[in-house]
Amino acid sequence: MALKYFFDSYAIIELEKGNPDYFKFKDEIITITVFNLAEIYWSFLNDVGKMADKLYESYKRCVVMIPDSVLKEAIKFRKNNKSKNLSYADCIGYMYALKNNLIFLTGDKEFKDLKNVEFVK
Repeated sequence: MALKYFFDSYAIIELEKGNPDYFKFKDEIITITVFNLAEIYWSFLNDVGKMADKLYESYKRCVVMIPDSVLKEAIKFRKNNKSKNLSYADCIGYMYALKNNLIFLTGDKEFKDLKNVEFVK
């Protein structure tokens, strides 16, 4: 199966919570950054406590390295979209998706109408 999606933290969290709107993505290859992994771990710590470590280990294998060029472009993108109050993790993931021909899967309304985004709430 070829890589198709970059999963925003929101998408992973909703998938784990059993949101039926994300069910169709359950067999897709998951791609995230270490920044998403940190957000996901934070959310799991708050919601499921001790299970968070198991989930962290499970998603750690999905982490990709971010080239410096993508990181810099992501921060410029965040600066250029300052009014949207986007997170660093989201901007980095979005830019990684663009540069790697992946669809940015998210439920974050700030990305809803942007290029290369699949918005699922």
